[in-house]
Amino acid sequence: MSRFTHVSIVRSVIDIPAELAEAQATYNGAEGRAFIASLPELVAHFLDRWRLRLDGPSMNGVSALVLPVVRADGTRAALKLQLPDEENAGEPVALRIWDGDGAVRLLDHDPATGTLLLERLDESRMLAGIADTRAAVDIVARLLAHLTSFPAPPDMRRLDDIAEAMLERTPRALERIGDPEARRTVADCAAAVREVAGEPSDRLLHWDLHFENVLAADRADWLAIDPKPLAGDPGFELWPALVNRFEAAEVAWRFDAMTDVLGLDRERARAWTLGRLLQNALWDMEDGRPIEERQLETARRLRA
Repeated sequence: MSRFTHVSIVRSVIDIPAELAEAQATYNGAEGRAFIASLPELVAHFLDRWRLRLDGPSMNGVSALVLPVVRADGTRAALKLQLPDEENAGEPVALRIWDGDGAVRLLDHDPATGTLLLERLDESRMLAGIADTRAAVDIVARLLAHLTSFPAPPDMRRLDDIAEAMLERTPRALERIGDPEARRTVADCAAAVREVAGEPSDRLLHWDLHFENVLAADRADWLAIDPKPLAGDPGFELWPALVNRFEAAEVAWRFDAMTDVLGLDRERARAWTLGRLLQNALWDMEDGRPIEERQLETARRLRA
């Protein structure tokens, strides 16, 4: 079979979700559109290279196409294709360090394209499907406590560098926030980060452990997926579980429960958690979006 024929067959079989194409165009422009256009050829290449066959419909997140596949030995796996960037560059490094202990297992990796071959988890059993949000928060906290017990490697991107860059961008961003209360909230978050930014930590952080990034598997009740790893303080990990399925009255309970499970100093954890509001606010301001009210309310309740 010729290369052209193989790519044509793959193009006719795989479904590239419209929302993935739209997200790539929005966030990555021409590079994102080129990535989407390249996917049939990339898929064909890795099906050949890693001796895989497709085993179901396409799945996707905001930035990646995930295809269920089967390896030559019959092992069920997932092929993840993504545009390499500074956030996902550390993903294979972190997954190798965790080695399936609390997180999805990495089976193979192509550094040139950022393509990953992962063990297949059960996408129909997601933590977001649990009705009891307190139980879900407890599961996230226990996963985080385990994952952050690992030290980050020396070359991992560092939270203290990110914090320094955020603080440099804050004055300009504050000028663009019209609402006085929102501006005061963001300024207070920056002040809190400034207090702890000089005390870096070396823990391996997932950064994005929200309810949809926790899946069930046959070998474990729950496993983390899709890390955007950092080296830093575990207090920076709490934000997603505070705003997932947001309940304003639950913010304090969730924060206390997670800091208890992770054994964190509350004031330090509060400062780093407010740093996530600062990070999100900076992105919103720079993209011309208003700051979400649930995020501002979360910060207010943490400061109360």
